[in-house]
Amino acid sequence: MKNASTLFLKLAVILMGIATLALCIFLVSKFGNFAGDLYPDIAYMKYLVFIVMYGSAVPFYFALYQAFNLLRYIDEKTAFSELSVKALKTIKCCAITISGLYALGLPLFHFIAKKIDPPIGIMPLIIIFTSLVIAVFAAILQRLLQEAINIKSENDLTI
Repeated sequence: MKNASTLFLKLAVILMGIATLALCIFLVSKFGNFAGDLYPDIAYMKYLVFIVMYGSAVPFYFALYQAFNLLRYIDEKTAFSELSVKALKTIKCCAITISGLYALGLPLFHFIAKKIDPPIGIMPLIIIFTSLVIAVFAAILQRLLQEAINIKSENDLTI
């Protein structure tokens, strides 16, 4: 049962990666070109959109890789190790990076949203909030796991 649940989560991680890759290939370029068409007098508009969106894809994939590693540690029964703590710390840093990129790009998206109907200005806020929730959750898990490792090492020393 334990391997089935981690297998399901591994498949979910892979599917999230494939879906994000499809979005990066098909929609980001169209959205960047659309932003460039909205403001033809601002030549670098589409490149700013590309920097924010493709730039956030890099830490996203790195976090997915670390999540996959974390699931592998669970399968190998080495979940209570420093490698798991390091993976959670990396996931936390990646989520903060994604939030930071979209927070920096928020004025850009607001600028684009002013010209279109319906406005898409809320989407970056949702991404920022979701990434921050993931970062806080990873930080809490990291702290709990580190405390469990410390308690385990103390118990191993007292016996």
